[in-house]
Formats: sequence, C-alpha cells, structure tokens
Amino acid sequence: METLILDSAAVTESTQIDEVIDAVESAFAAYARGDTQMPPKSYIELPEHDGDFRSMPAYIEAGGFEAAAVKWVNVHTENHEVGLPTVMGTLVYSDPATGFPLAVMDATDLTRLRTGAAAAVATRYLAREDASSLGLVGAGVQAPSQLEAIAAVREIDTVVISDVDPDARAAFVDRYGEAFDVREGDVDEAAACDVVSTTTPVREPIVDEVGPESHVNAIGADAAGKHEIADAVLKNATLVIDDYEQCTHSGEINVPWSAGTLDDADIHGELGDIIAGEIEGRTPDDGVTVFDSTGLAIQDVAAAHVVYEDAVAEDVGTRLDMIGASE
Repeated sequence: METLILDSAAVTESTQIDEVIDAVESAFAAYARGDTQMPPKSYIELPEHDGDFRSMPAYIEAGGFEAAAVKWVNVHTENHEVGLPTVMGTLVYSDPATGFPLAVMDATDLTRLRTGAAAAVATRYLAREDASSLGLVGAGVQAPSQLEAIAAVREIDTVVISDVDPDARAAFVDRYGEAFDVREGDVDEAAACDVVSTTTPVREPIVDEVGPESHVNAIGADAAGKHEIADAVLKNATLVIDDYEQCTHSGEINVPWSAGTLDDADIHGELGDIIAGEIEGRTPDDGVTVFDSTGLAIQDVAAAHVVYEDAVAEDVGTRLDMIGASE
C-alpha cells in the first residue's frame, strides 16, 4: 500500500467547501452522541520564540464514514518576519482498521478550511435566516475562509472588512469586490453586521458592541489570555461553545471565566448538542448569539476525510511507499 502525499495546493485542489461544512457538522453531532475519541489538545509553549506547538489526535465515526488522524500544528506570531505563515500544520490521516497512514497532508490550508466550516455550521444554527451582511474583524489568512464558508449557508451580499493593516484591507476588497459588496470599515462598523467573525490574536477586547441581533463567530482566541469580545457582549449573549474544557482554558471566554465574570450559567451549551437536537439553536426571542470556536481535532479529521476522498477520486497528490512491504 502507498501513502498519499498532499501538499497545500493538493489539499485545496479538489476540495469543495460545502462538503467540508457538512462533514464538520456531522463531526459536531457525533461528538455530542459520544461517537468520537478526542484526547485533550496538548501544548508545547515556546515563549522565547513567540510561539507554541499543539498536538491534536482524534477518531470519529459519523455521517457514514470512519476516520482517524493526528495534527501537529504551530502558532508563531512573528513568522511574517521570516516569510512564513503564523499557523502551519501537518496531518497524518490513518485507516482505523489497520493503522496504515493513508495520507500525509499539509494542514495549514486544512486548518483554514475546517475553521471556516465550523463558523459556517454555527452560523447555520445561530444566525438569523435572513442574515445578509458579514463583518470581518481581521483581514488575515482566515478572513477569506470565513467569507467563503459563511456565504455557503447564508445569502451574504454585503461585507465589511476591518483590520489595522490598510494593505490587508485593500487586498481583501480587491479579491472579493466583484462577487460581493465589500467595503472597508472600522471595528464598530464590522461588528454591527448580521454575522460577525473575529479572527485576531488580541489580548484586550476590541469588539465593544455588536448589532442587536448579530451572530458572532469568535475565532481568534485559541490560547489562554487571548480575548477579542468585551465581557458585557459575552455576558448578555446566547453563548454557544465548541468544547467546555478547551473554551474555558483557551477560548474567547477564558479570560472572563478565570476572572469569575462568566460561569456555567452563562453558557447555553455546546454546538454539537444543538446539531444533535439536545438543545435549541436560535429562537425568535434571541438577540445576540456568540459561538466560541477553539478548533477541535474532530473537525480536522472530518475535513481530512473530505480532502482525502476527493483527492483519490480526482487522482490528486503524490503516492509514496512510506511504510514498505510487510515481512
């Protein structure tokens, strides 16, 4: 047997975002039902390098497929100075029945895809049905994925892009200006939209107020101390999380949680429980809704399954006899 090697271009060449969204939705539901194994994300902290490594293994049985994988990913905030992405990763996708590594794939774009897909799933269940405007706080590598995925579940026509870097804002407008009504704006303008996605690494809140019925995908906080959304917004919102342990440790709620500003009574529930029908999603009485997304290994496995199956079907990638013949 051969292992399929998929570089960044191969990961995205045949992959359809609609398929990734559906697979990630199935993964969340499987998690709620107990049909997954996902040990806690482990960290290697490297403050001397302004970064860290994270190990994320998982197994999933959902939506008619069974898969297992482990992702090795980093976040190095100063990588732009050496021409590298802030976030990079490699994923090993294995056959659960034999343990054989079916594929080794670049997980940088995979992470981008599954993070956008998770926001889209949350938007599907928590945003107003008639939501048509999207505010993006942060114009980095995740912003395009947020737009492309969310536009697959809501009829987005207006996009407001906010970022401290004017060149990043302008580049985003140039890229998407023909497909959407895209304009540059400040954080307040972006946060007033029907759907808002925040993708910054800040440690002091920059979103102080949102629209009265906005749905917010809080994406940027992925380590202890990071915090994008003002405590008052979180406190007064219908607050949905992806995973209790991860969110209280390193998600958007981690800072107010540690301070005692938020507690269990403030959490509506996990997204998987909504998808599985255990608790309600958005209701007519809801105002602001917030999804705290830390990123789960089951999302990576679900996305990797889509990538692998599409790559095999389209004969994409390079095959390598990595393991060798058995003796």
